Amino acid sequence: MEVLTLSSLKTAARDFCIVLSATPIPNLYGVTDGKAVGTYVELTFNQYLSTNYEYTLGSAALGIDFPGLEVDLKVTSIRQPQSSCPFRNASQKVYGLGYHLLILAYEKIDEHSSRTANLKFQNIVFVSRERTGDYQTTYGLREILRRNGNKEDVIAFLEERNFPLDEIGREILAERILQQPPEIGYLTISNALQWRLQYSRIIQVATTTTTVGVENLLVG
Repeated sequence: MEVLTLSSLKTAARDFCIVLSATPIPNLYGVTDGKAVGTYVELTFNQYLSTNYEYTLGSAALGIDFPGLEVDLKVTSIRQPQSSCPFRNASQKVYGLGYHLLILAYEKIDEHSSRTANLKFQNIVFVSRERTGDYQTTYGLREILRRNGNKEDVIAFLEERNFPLDEIGREILAERILQQPPEIGYLTISNALQWRLQYSRIIQVATTTTTVGVENLLVG
């Protein structure tokens, strides 16, 4: 049995979504809970993978779905493409979550005549860890640096955006930003006890432009 690689995970995700899009699912008929749909897709995808590949299965303790590849799987409705993820530290908004994302965005259609559901996967997007920061935060910081902003400018920006940091934390992060400018991230990350991740922009970027670190896996 093959060992799962990043490349084979991407190919498998595309092939799986094409197959599942054409498969009626009686278990999901009438289900409106996005979490239940996501759990079904994740379990089915893992069953699909495990027949062909060897890999370490993620767990709540490990925090992500494919720890060996540093990839987290996100299954979301195309109507409101978002999910939550654990809050580790405030710098995730600047430098990304610390792992890659594989986003499967579906449209759910109930077929009343057959009492089955269809999941039509509209987008399959792979986002490298460097691109998982918050768009407005990373864009704003890069603009400050482009205009030769100093540490005080960066700290003021972090304060304005209500970064979940104390004064010392803002100072440490500002020094890091000056020494290590962030890449542009393409998520929208809302402050909460858990990060709230929104994917509309990343889906738009994946389907309309060519951007390093953002792949539309339904192409090709």
